[in-house]
Amino acid sequence: MPKNHKKRGFVVCVRNDGHDASPELRKIYEVMADVRGSRHKLLRVVDESGEDYLYPEDYFLAISLPQPIQKVLMHHERFAR
Repeated sequence: MPKNHKKRGFVVCVRNDGHDASPELRKIYEVMADVRGSRHKLLRVVDESGEDYLYPEDYFLAISLPQPIQKVLMHHERFAR
Protein backbone atom coordinates (compact mmCIF):
# COMPACT_ATOMS: atom_id res chain seq x y z
CA MET A 1 0.00 0.00 0.00
CA PRO A 2 1.47 3.37 -0.96
CA LYS A 3 2.34 5.54 2.02
CA ASN A 4 0.31 8.46 0.67
CA HIS A 5 -2.95 6.47 0.96
CA LYS A 6 -4.50 6.20 4.40
CA LYS A 7 -7.35 3.90 5.32
CA ARG A 8 -10.55 5.80 5.82
CA GLY A 9 -13.54 3.52 6.17
CA PHE A 10 -15.76 0.86 4.69
CA VAL A 11 -18.13 0.55 1.76
CA VAL A 12 -20.50 -2.08 0.43
CA CYS A 13 -20.51 -2.98 -3.25
CA VAL A 14 -23.90 -2.26 -4.86
CA ARG A 15 -22.88 -2.43 -8.52
CA ASN A 16 -20.18 -4.01 -10.67
CA ASP A 17 -21.59 -3.73 -14.20
CA GLY A 18 -21.28 -7.43 -14.91
CA HIS A 19 -17.72 -7.90 -13.63
CA ASP A 20 -18.64 -10.84 -11.43
CA ALA A 21 -15.15 -11.47 -10.07
CA SER A 22 -14.41 -8.08 -8.58
CA PRO A 23 -15.78 -6.23 -6.79
CA GLU A 24 -18.38 -8.66 -5.48
CA LEU A 25 -21.93 -7.40 -5.00
CA ARG A 26 -23.10 -6.95 -1.39
CA LYS A 27 -19.58 -7.43 -0.05
CA ILE A 28 -17.96 -5.04 2.43
CA TYR A 29 -14.64 -3.48 1.41
CA GLU A 30 -12.18 -1.19 3.10
CA VAL A 31 -11.42 2.05 1.28
CA MET A 32 -8.44 4.38 1.41
CA ALA A 33 -8.25 8.09 0.83
CA ASP A 34 -7.04 8.98 -2.67
CA VAL A 35 -7.27 12.66 -3.59
CA ARG A 36 -6.38 12.15 -7.24
CA GLY A 37 -8.87 9.30 -7.62
CA SER A 38 -11.67 11.25 -5.94
CA ARG A 39 -11.20 14.07 -8.47
CA HIS A 40 -12.21 11.52 -11.10
CA LYS A 41 -15.05 10.06 -8.99
CA LEU A 42 -13.06 6.93 -8.17
CA LEU A 43 -12.60 5.10 -4.86
CA ARG A 44 -9.45 3.21 -3.85
CA VAL A 45 -10.80 -0.14 -2.64
CA VAL A 46 -8.78 -2.85 -0.87
CA ASP A 47 -9.59 -6.38 -2.06
CA GLU A 48 -9.18 -9.75 -0.33
CA SER A 49 -5.52 -10.00 -1.28
CA GLY A 50 -4.74 -6.68 0.41
CA GLU A 51 -4.15 -4.98 -2.94
CA ASP A 52 -5.93 -1.71 -3.68
CA TYR A 53 -7.61 -0.72 -6.94
CA LEU A 54 -9.60 2.24 -8.22
CA TYR A 55 -13.29 1.72 -8.99
CA PRO A 56 -16.12 4.11 -9.85
CA GLU A 57 -17.64 5.67 -6.71
CA ASP A 58 -21.13 4.68 -7.78
CA TYR A 59 -20.23 0.99 -7.43
CA PHE A 60 -20.29 1.47 -3.64
CA LEU A 61 -22.17 2.96 -0.73
CA ALA A 62 -20.30 4.19 2.33
CA ILE A 63 -21.27 2.41 5.53
CA SER A 64 -20.63 3.09 9.19
CA LEU A 65 -19.71 0.03 11.22
CA PRO A 66 -19.60 -0.34 15.00
CA GLN A 67 -16.05 -0.32 16.39
CA PRO A 68 -16.07 -4.05 17.36
CA ILE A 69 -16.92 -5.02 13.77
CA GLN A 70 -14.22 -2.73 12.39
CA LYS A 71 -11.69 -4.40 14.70
CA VAL A 72 -12.73 -7.85 13.50
CA LEU A 73 -12.43 -6.82 9.85
CA MET A 74 -9.03 -5.19 10.44
CA HIS A 75 -7.79 -8.23 12.37
CA HIS A 76 -8.97 -10.60 9.62
CA GLU A 77 -7.26 -8.46 6.96
CA ARG A 78 -3.85 -8.84 8.64
CA PHE A 79 -4.08 -12.63 8.55
CA ALA A 80 -5.45 -12.74 5.01
CA ARG A 81 -2.29 -11.26 3.50
